[in-house]
Amino acid sequence: MSTPTIAVDGLSFSYPDGTPALRDIDVHIHPGEHVALLGPNGAGKTTLILHMNGIHLPQRGSIHVSGLELRPDSVAEIRRRVGIVFQDPDDQLFMPTVAEDVAFGPQNLGLEGGELDDRVRRALAAVEVEDLADRPPNHLSFGQKRRVAIAGVLAMEPEIIVLDEPTSNLDPASRKELFEILSGLEVTQLIVSHDLGFAEALCDRALILDRGSVVIDGAAADVFGDRTLLAAHRLDRVLAPRA
Repeated sequence: MSTPTIAVDGLSFSYPDGTPALRDIDVHIHPGEHVALLGPNGAGKTTLILHMNGIHLPQRGSIHVSGLELRPDSVAEIRRRVGIVFQDPDDQLFMPTVAEDVAFGPQNLGLEGGELDDRVRRALAAVEVEDLADRPPNHLSFGQKRRVAIAGVLAMEPEIIVLDEPTSNLDPASRKELFEILSGLEVTQLIVSHDLGFAEALCDRALILDRGSVVIDGAAADVFGDRTLLAAHRLDRVLAPRA
């Protein structure tokens, strides 16, 4: 078995008022996997993914990314390895042009000149928005902004990308285009989504988080095919077939 791209072991976390958010979480994601993270609102999904790139540090348990343990002195490298695409792309886009936005992260790593230009060009090509390079992000459609946000993460050459509700506010055509882009990326992915049709089509594995605990972690076909399980955790049954 390969070294996990991300290994979460015995992770527990409580809010300052003592409310438990995560309870003894064990999750291992291996290179090349597409994993769906499902669960009702308040299940702890956001708290979990914020641990994965060091926005939160474990109170108990551990997180490793390709063998590197998340610690205060490794946060910067962990954040390079784990790229998060947040639900609202406006939270990630702030530079005058698309190209400058995508270049921001690699530039802060010290890349410059032709190497930086090549990194930006490849990231834009991966999400099919090369023609938007000189456009101001605030002039783009929501779907275009989401692609640019993904490009900004890809430009860091992460080992895993975490996408938080990637289809929210997308029309059907943009949703289909995003599916085709993500399914073609050769990078490990964790998809946090209430869009079960999209997650089922994209992912080969799924886990359900509820009340801070992992309820099930198994093959996507088994998880999405269990109507009783989905209903028990306030998840609507998938109507669309797998792509």
